Amino acid sequence: MSAGTEKTTRWKCVCAYDGAPFAGWQSQRGGDAIQDIIEARVETIFGRLIRIHASGRTDAGVHARGQVFHFDAPWRHGAEKLRAALGAGLPRAIQIKSVREAPETFHSRFSATGKIYAYHIHLGDPDPFTRPHVWACGRPLDFAAMQAAAAVLRGRHDFRAFSALNGPPRENTVRELRRLDVTRRGARIRVNAEADGFLYKMVRSLVGALAAAGEGKMTPGQIRELLATGKRTPLLPTAPPQGLFLERVLYP
Repeated sequence: MSAGTEKTTRWKCVCAYDGAPFAGWQSQRGGDAIQDIIEARVETIFGRLIRIHASGRTDAGVHARGQVFHFDAPWRHGAEKLRAALGAGLPRAIQIKSVREAPETFHSRFSATGKIYAYHIHLGDPDPFTRPHVWACGRPLDFAAMQAAAAVLRGRHDFRAFSALNGPPRENTVRELRRLDVTRRGARIRVNAEADGFLYKMVRSLVGALAAAGEGKMTPGQIRELLATGKRTPLLPTAPPQGLFLERVLYP
């Protein structure tokens, strides 16, 4: 399809994916990232390479229920037919949930005001259908200690120690962690996190801190010290990727 003189529209798309089969969101040399696969489908529809822009990247193995991306292209057949066209050629592990027109000023990343993540921990050995989407933790966790640790982490802090940033500080690492809730139902522990933005691997580090607290390996005082100094410690593990879901991206 040639662009010609047709009007170009900005399309806001929401997608879901099981991250297990892919090398994360961001385009990779081997073309096995989610961005690569969706861009290949967009190119098939429009006959030319069109770059898509996401709210942010997710690492290999991380899942999403509400990742947002946008792209600019002419399309005369309505948003629902574009959603169907995009989804028709994608693997079953990726779903285009919605497509709609957006103003030219909209940007999936820069217009976002926050994100919501969920992380799932399973105590014991989960069944084969659950295992790919949880952190299977073979150790007991003190639920009250995890809740106490979450209370320390909530609020506006410098979360540099809870990221995987390397080298001298360049990025502003202060974030408003609006919500960090820990709930339990049977063998399943769920952590819900909402912030105005998240640093690289920040959610997995937060969950690692909660788990360390639940094991008695980290106290609320040690967590406060991490926030104060910004220096990461070997006591702070990074939770594995398969339990993490990007639930929703927030916009005004």
